[in-house]
Amino acid sequence: MTLSRLFKTAALATALAGTPSLALADDYHIGVTVPSADHGWTAGLLWWAQHAADELSEKHPDVSFTVLSANSGTAQVSNVEDLMIRNLDALVILPHNPATLQAVISEAYDEGIYTVVVDRELETPAQDVFIAGDNPGLGEQAARYIADELGGEGNILVLEGPPIPINSQRVDAFNRVMENYPGINILASQTTDWNPQQALSVTEDLLGSNPEVDAIWAGDDDVLVAALQAIDENNRDDIQLIVGGGGSQRVIEMIREEHPMVKGTVTYPPNMIASAMALAVHGVKGEHLGDMYHGVPSRIILAADLITADNVEEFYEPEAAY
Repeated sequence: MTLSRLFKTAALATALAGTPSLALADDYHIGVTVPSADHGWTAGLLWWAQHAADELSEKHPDVSFTVLSANSGTAQVSNVEDLMIRNLDALVILPHNPATLQAVISEAYDEGIYTVVVDRELETPAQDVFIAGDNPGLGEQAARYIADELGGEGNILVLEGPPIPINSQRVDAFNRVMENYPGINILASQTTDWNPQQALSVTEDLLGSNPEVDAIWAGDDDVLVAALQAIDENNRDDIQLIVGGGGSQRVIEMIREEHPMVKGTVTYPPNMIASAMALAVHGVKGEHLGDMYHGVPSRIILAADLITADNVEEFYEPEAAY
């Protein structure tokens, strides 16, 4: 048993014996830290973290949350160090940069703090639970949908993210599916760094050099919006379909309103941070998850769900930041 949990157990035993105990000995403090909102998806992370803190605190009066954000890996290291001196029982973290955060997350985990790492995996695992979206699944779902909508034939453009593992997982899976459709021609596949301004410039260039385009896969919903702007500004009427990734409320609203090109996106939900916080509540208390016969799983990969007009209402959350 770790030192912090040993103290809690000793305090509880003292209370049961009828002698004074430490104040708040039965309470749990969970610290949450995420990257600052420098992008639509990260804005969604912070919104969901704050939303979950309110909801979970109401459901579990013995649990309190501290939610912090950081604009760099170094700043997030300071976040974790600050949380650790506040009698922390659990840490939920989406690392700004896993390499920079490796040491301090390992320190928290080694000290017995229940640790949930979200989305960006550490090179050396140091957590009780890892939870993330399904990056290969995102690429696969988008590819199948585009291929089906085009009837297995057409010219497409691919707008990639930055050269990092999760982008490679998405694009590699997309390309593997497309190998089954010889009638589909990938005209170009270029990075946008998931930056809307860069995506606008890249799409304009690609449209200028490709006079016949049937569909665009933008593996990020903010990129999708930028690509739409480029299409409008270039007066292109040949593009039938543009598919995103992430599941932003802005794109979901376009699907709800039956946009002529935006008919689908694939989830990579920022509310995974909220699920991670719920896992931390059950994990730090040693509880089972729902009706499971086991404790909290050590690794959870969330499904990549295709959102179309058929199921869009299930994913509509108008108050969410993303």
